[in-house]
Amino acid sequence: MSRFAHLVEVEQFENVKYFSIVIAEEPLEEGESLFDLFIDKQTIQNKEKLQHILDWIKLIGNYKYGADENFFRFENDASALPPKGKDREPSYLENDQNTPNDLRLYCFRANEHVVFLFNGDIKTTAVPQDCPNVKSHFDLANKLSKKINELFGKEILWNNDCSDIIVEEDFFFNL
Repeated sequence: MSRFAHLVEVEQFENVKYFSIVIAEEPLEEGESLFDLFIDKQTIQNKEKLQHILDWIKLIGNYKYGADENFFRFENDASALPPKGKDREPSYLENDQNTPNDLRLYCFRANEHVVFLFNGDIKTTAVPQDCPNVKSHFDLANKLSKKINELFGKEILWNNDCSDIIVEEDFFFNL
């Protein structure tokens, strides 16, 4: 059975525009984006860890250089948030101590101005491919990242200063 994906805008900050993907059984079918699914689940299960990632999204979005590579964990074709380094601001605190945040949000950093936000979960192993919680999110993020990258210059175009993307309103792609 075929699955289809289409892009949705999530939020525009000063220097970064965030997008996500809706996956559906029919082209352009309405539904929740991968990022919305992440927010819905983590708001209930990991509210403080989620807030830490949302703080990073906002910081990156307003950072004067935008989505700099050093803000992301590289995960094959995809990336993940939060970045490495438990002492980096904004930091995550448990029991008033800086603690590594094991919640992962997989994404695709297209450039310093455009980032696609996918889904994720709590990572329980050193390697995401071995983690029952994140393996499917990791695999899908890498598949989507590779596909989106292939579509640049074809169905996905850059605006003049590469600060935004241009797609047809009814644009979708097969997964």
